[in-house]
Amino acid sequence: MTLQNKVRDEVLNQVSAQVRNQVLDQVRNQVLYQVWDQFSDQVSIQVRDQVRTQVWNQIWDQVREQVFNQVRNQVSNDLRK
Repeated sequence: MTLQNKVRDEVLNQVSAQVRNQVLDQVRNQVLYQVWDQFSDQVSIQVRDQVRTQVWNQIWDQVREQVFNQVRNQVSNDLRK
């Protein structure tokens, strides 16, 4: 093998290693971003749903208590008359 062939092979090996590493880095980053985006979307949806449920339950409890108190007071007032 001539020196020129050795140099050519070494350059090709280095270039192919660099290209392979760059492609692997890009693919890994894309996968990581996709996984992170999906995870953060799922977490934000779950948090949003939990908050919405909690708020709705609190509002419903307050309304139910107010209505109960109003009805109880009205009945109490009616019975006193």
